[in-house]
Amino acid sequence: MTNDKLEKGQSLFEVVMALGVIAVITVGVVSLSVNAIRNAAFSKNKTLAGRYAQEATEWLRSQRDNDFNIFEDNVQTSPRCFPTTPLNWNGRVGTCLDAEKIPNTPLFRLISFSTTTISGKIVIQADIKVYWTDAQGYHEARSATSFTDWRQR
Repeated sequence: MTNDKLEKGQSLFEVVMALGVIAVITVGVVSLSVNAIRNAAFSKNKTLAGRYAQEATEWLRSQRDNDFNIFEDNVQTSPRCFPTTPLNWNGRVGTCLDAEKIPNTPLFRLISFSTTTISGKIVIQADIKVYWTDAQGYHEARSATSFTDWRQR
């Protein structure tokens, strides 16, 4: 009879082992979930950054097409922070401040300009940087475009 009593139920060791296995599985699932959420947020920001860089390129192209002389005058001050959409030349000169994020995003948009003359033609290089910082560190999307007065021959 004493043997029957000892064999019923589970020992403390078995209970502790079962709890340990459950804890390891739970930590693994939570870790995978956190990584998935972090990767989704990074992908979203990277996609948005590319979109905002492209938006800036298209806007600059339209400014160049409207009046190249005004465009050339505006790019003389560089770099400029362009937090608003739609863009305008009111962007502050210098690096972006914390309050100058693109609305409803963690992103900053900074455009640097350089002007050169090649074979008598003015070439304006626009370097667009959309960047953000998160728990993983600093990230950026870059775009570079050269603008000329296409009406010049």
